[in-house]
Amino acid sequence: MSSRTQTEPTPIADARGGAGIHVAALSHGYDAPEGRVAVLSGVTLDVPAGGYCTLRGPSGSGKTTLLSLVGGLERPEAGTIRVGEVDVAGLSGAGLADYRRTTVGFVFQDFGLLDTLTARENVELAAALDRSPAAERRRRADELLESVGLGGRLRHRPAQLSGGERQRVAMARALMNRPRLLLADEPTGNLDEDSATAVIELLEALHHDRGCTLVVVTHNQRLADRADQRMVLRRGGLEPS
Repeated sequence: MSSRTQTEPTPIADARGGAGIHVAALSHGYDAPEGRVAVLSGVTLDVPAGGYCTLRGPSGSGKTTLLSLVGGLERPEAGTIRVGEVDVAGLSGAGLADYRRTTVGFVFQDFGLLDTLTARENVELAAALDRSPAAERRRRADELLESVGLGGRLRHRPAQLSGGERQRVAMARALMNRPRLLLADEPTGNLDEDSATAVIELLEALHHDRGCTLVVVTHNQRLADRADQRMVLRRGGLEPS
């Protein structure tokens, strides 16, 4: 069982519960100068609602591709992807955009923050299509930044923050739309060991307190072993670690 972070998130009473993941016979690839390259071949994955799963595998094995497909950033060539009640593989266009906006929160290795915006503005940006009043969006952004220990950094821009702090802003942004599924792609890849541990512990605490399903891609065996469900992607297929 994973330990809890020393910087405990402040509970926010808006959790929607986690969404289970069901992936079956999933195949995907891409075109290269030398021909078609198969990345995923017949992948199967089941993560229960509210579960915590880590994915490992060598570079180029398809970990990010799998996360992108589950998160609706790409459409699969073949196979089934269900997240909660949503048939993700059957969505396209506006349906995929709505799924990403309402169900999924993303945390990336490179943080993905806009340098010209403050921490608060970066978090608010996730709700740009929300019709809620601007004051309500700002209140929620402030509340989320407070929950990840950055209540005193609301007006700081990314260049004024450490790597660990920038990743905390990214986590707050990922939670802005109350996701049922949190996908983190190498969230500690650009951090030192102490910061990496702190970020993983915070992700775990957020997952625990909000009830969302958490899937983390990582190369770090020690961090991967913290999850309840541990998988390895090899030769286009998934197997238990």
